[in-house]
Amino acid sequence: MTVSATDRLIRHVTLRQLQIFEAVVRLRGYTRAAQELHLSQPTVSMQVKKLAEAIGSPLLEKVGSTLHTTAVGAEVCRSAREILDNMTALGEAAMSLDGVIKGPLRIAVITTAKYFMPHLLGVFVQRHPQVKPVLKVTNRSRVLERLKSNEDDLLIMGQVPVEMDVEAHPFIDNELVVVASPDHPLTKCRDITLEQLSRERFLMREAGSGTRLAIERLFAEQDLEIQPYMELGSSEAIKQAVMAGLGISVLSRHNLRLELAGEHIAILDVAGFPLFYRWYAVHLKGKKLPLACRAFLEFLLREGKDMMAALPR
Repeated sequence: MTVSATDRLIRHVTLRQLQIFEAVVRLRGYTRAAQELHLSQPTVSMQVKKLAEAIGSPLLEKVGSTLHTTAVGAEVCRSAREILDNMTALGEAAMSLDGVIKGPLRIAVITTAKYFMPHLLGVFVQRHPQVKPVLKVTNRSRVLERLKSNEDDLLIMGQVPVEMDVEAHPFIDNELVVVASPDHPLTKCRDITLEQLSRERFLMREAGSGTRLAIERLFAEQDLEIQPYMELGSSEAIKQAVMAGLGISVLSRHNLRLELAGEHIAILDVAGFPLFYRWYAVHLKGKKLPLACRAFLEFLLREGKDMMAALPR
């Protein structure tokens, strides 16, 4: 009796192997996949090897120090994700029968969103205590990498990437203001122009940050250019530098509640400010959102704006 290729795969390929292989591809390495799956690295390597043997073709190759999928490996990974998504949907359908929202919720946010996202996430988890949140805070560049590799259920950012096919759901305003130390000479001025600002010592995030992109675009529209006096890697570092009198900057008002309340920082009266952008909840187009993620997204769209307005300014 001849065994078909399909029968051979069904007999020798396991869901666990597909899960491990998908994690290796998504996380770009055996070590990170092992950490996520709580397995040893040799176990991960062995299961990927067994999967390749069952498929009958190499699935991964190293170019320099970077791990890549072969043509066959890319197709196996795509199929693995479909199978795992369907298994997740099946499990969620079973869970939803008891009317309880539960399970993991993986959220990644750019650093400036860390000042408000824990508040929103905290309220959601209070209502749904069986949800297990994982909140990753990182810079925009790394958030885009995580989005591309589908590492999270949902990503929170202020600038939607046009180079990727995504669905973006705006849920609250992102109010950008110009800030300085309270004793800065410009705090006594009104209707400060962008040309005046361009002559000041400007403190900025690293190239590629969402806030920096927005400010550079604004100045370019007025044929002005900012030469950063200092580049710092986080909004927190910029706040400290502003309060120390090292220069001025543009920050999200969401990040300034404590400093404004304590009068440690001042908002300048600049023509055209504040700038209003939006915070977006983003995921890859066509992604099947887990039950907990769908519920959290609905919560953000329905209540996020009112909850943010209720926080002290």
